[in-house]
Parts: sequence; structure tokens; C-alpha cells
Amino acid sequence: MTSAPPAQASAADTVRAATDVLVPILAQGVIARRPAAVRLAGRVGADRRTVRFLQRMRDRYGDGPLRLRVPGRSFYLLLAPRDVARVLAGSPDPFALDAVEKRAALRHFQPRGVLISPPEARPARRGFNEAVLDTGAPVHHLAGSLVGKIEQEARQAGAAAARRGAFGWDDFAPAWRRAMRRVLLGDGARDDTELTRLLEKLRRDANWAYAKPARTALRHRFDRRLAGHLDRAEPGSLAGLVAGTPAAPGTDPAGQVPHWLFASDPAGMATVRALALLASHDGIAARVRAELADRDLTAPQDLPLLRACVLESVRLWPTTAVVLRDSTSRTRWDGGALPEAATALIISSFFHRDERTVPQAHRFDPDAWLDGRARRSEALVPFSAGPGTCPARELVLYSASTFLAVLLRDQDFRLRPFGRLDPARPLPYGLNPFALRFTARARD
Repeated sequence: MTSAPPAQASAADTVRAATDVLVPILAQGVIARRPAAVRLAGRVGADRRTVRFLQRMRDRYGDGPLRLRVPGRSFYLLLAPRDVARVLAGSPDPFALDAVEKRAALRHFQPRGVLISPPEARPARRGFNEAVLDTGAPVHHLAGSLVGKIEQEARQAGAAAARRGAFGWDDFAPAWRRAMRRVLLGDGARDDTELTRLLEKLRRDANWAYAKPARTALRHRFDRRLAGHLDRAEPGSLAGLVAGTPAAPGTDPAGQVPHWLFASDPAGMATVRALALLASHDGIAARVRAELADRDLTAPQDLPLLRACVLESVRLWPTTAVVLRDSTSRTRWDGGALPEAATALIISSFFHRDERTVPQAHRFDPDAWLDGRARRSEALVPFSAGPGTCPARELVLYSASTFLAVLLRDQDFRLRPFGRLDPARPLPYGLNPFALRFTARARD
């Protein structure tokens, strides 16, 4: 099937695209979520308005790329899954991964990270990321050392929740971050909340991209603190692998690690949202517990159903709201063309929640990831796709499913209020992870 030719939005529709799509995404924080803005977006139904607006634009202009009337720049909203597949498969040439806005944001804390690397440096850095993160392996080759770190933190968090009878983001996030610091940097980083605090400051700056000057002194403080953990190269952690993995000149191994730390936070949001889904969908939760029955969760293993639940969490509520690609040359499109330096905008929530292409758009359907339906869909890109696919995809799913397995093995969680994610009704377009509340009790 060929792609439809590009169209141009009217001035009025360009303004509506800004107010209904781009402003809400930016306001909530692209790099670091702003809890107050996320809460407000939920109250006004911002995510639903984004999806409905883009559906109207497709009906009005067709499903080809839609150019927005922005002076001095060429922005194109993609409206067809086949175009998403074409652009993502065409990275990094002719659709560069280091988009202008992405470089402006990520330079604040990872100026040498693979996501914004120039073409000459990217292959070596991508290869290094894949080697350390074990891209493509459902169970990381270091999982025998990593699983105990995750299991211990999840077990302690779950036991504390059962004693209180309550659980929420403020209980989950510290435990998750301790686990991720131990996985990435070793047990010596477990309680280094200052490292996380410095990174959070830099990420908040990154929300402003080129509108805020880089705080070089702050980044150097973060880099020095991170270097202390990397220099220790603790065995049984990714820091140990960083030290022991061959790196080509120009790779800058330490420069790749800030992104792994940054990505652990959205991974935590996906994990706690998956817990909310399971705490309100009794049938699927029962299947998960059956999968866990008699398993030794201190041993590394793949947990297919729980991994699928986490994928559904990211599908329903994407942690990357917009995927950017810049064209490196004039690109022919059926009956038209995208100019050089055009920026393609992929609004993931639109494709994940579009009833026309995703029959299960508003249902919790982890089976779609088990029977192949989701993987065959060009519309679903929870971890991006093509050569720019997240290299930590499998490690994130392994860590999240293991953490959830320990919580669900030892405790019963119920979402409060229970009907918030009613299986009999369409799921909400947005789900604020900071506001999730559960009751918790120890299982017999």
C-alpha cells in the first residue's frame, strides 16, 4: 500500500494542533513529568482531546502526512500507521534520530548519548548500548546477579505496604529507584538519592530544550558523582559490564549511562500503571498468579504474561508522548514530497488509541502481545521501532515484570477506587501514576 501525499493544514487547524496536541504534551513534561500538569491534563481530558483532534484531521485532510503552518519550520503530523512504519524503518537515513528538538532537550544531561549522536558516532555508540543492555534477549545474560537486587527491593516495598494496608507512587518510586540504581550501578549506589536528585534537576531543565541555557556546572556535578559509581565497576551490575565491554574510539561509554538512569523513571510509571490494571482486572490477575505459582522468583526467568501486561501499560499510556524524526534529504511521498529538514511528529497515543486501526484500543488486552496481533500492527510502537528501537526494551520489561511478580506473589492489591479502571468500560485516555492508590494486604 502506498503512502498518501502530504497535505497542508489551515492556519486555524495549525493553531488547534498546537493547543490540543503539542501544548498539553509540552506542559506535562516531555523529559521529566510535572505532576501538577499531569493532574490538570487528566481533569480536562487532554489526552482524549489529542486523539479526537487527530482523528478529525485525518477525516478532513486524508491520512497522508499533514504539514503544519509554522513559520520557518516544516512540521508534519503523521496520521497513518504505514507512514509511522516507513519513517521509523528509515532511521537514521533519510529520517535522522537526532531531531533538532531532541538534541536541544537531551544536551542538558546526556550530550554524548546515542539518541542525539551525529551519524559518524552513532554506530559505535548504538553497538555499545546493545552489548551492555543485551538488546533482543528476553532475560539479560547478567540476570542471575540482577534478579536478587530487584526481588529484594520489591519484597521490602510490598511487605511495608501490607503492614500499612496502603500503597501508592510515593511508596513504589523510592523502592523502584533503589532497585534500578543497584541494577545499573551496583549495590554501592543503592542509597545515592543525591545522584537521582541531580539528574531530576537536569531533566527538568531538559523540558525547556533550547529555551533554557544548559547548567554546565550542575551537569559536571552529576557526571562526577556518576563516574564514582562507574569507576567502582561493581561486578554483577551494568557498571561492571560498562568497564568490561570493548568500546571503539569515540564511543564514550560513561556518556551512555545517563540515558539508562533517565529511562528508569518512565519504566517505573509503566510498572505502577500495570499494577493498577492488574489490581482492577481480576481475571487477568488470576492468570498472572497462576503463571507465578511455584516459581522461584529469586531465579532469572521470563514471565511472558507479566511482560505483556507491562507492554499493554505502555500501549495504553505511552511514556514517550511524541517520537521525532528529521528528514536528512528531500523525500518523495506518493504525489508529493517531504522537504529536507522536515520534522515528522508521531503522536503515540493517537495510534495506540485509534479505534479504526486498534480494535482493542480502550481495553486491557495483554493477549494481543502473546498471540502476535500487537506485533503485527504498524500502529503500536510502545518502545519505538526500526533501527531506533529502545535498546533497553527487554531489560525494562524483565525488570518491571520481575518487580511486579514479587509484589503480586506476596500481596493482594486493589485499586482505590476500584471502579476507576472498570473492565466493563473503556479505559481512560490518561492515567496519572502519581495519583494511583491501592489497598494492600499480605497473602496467606
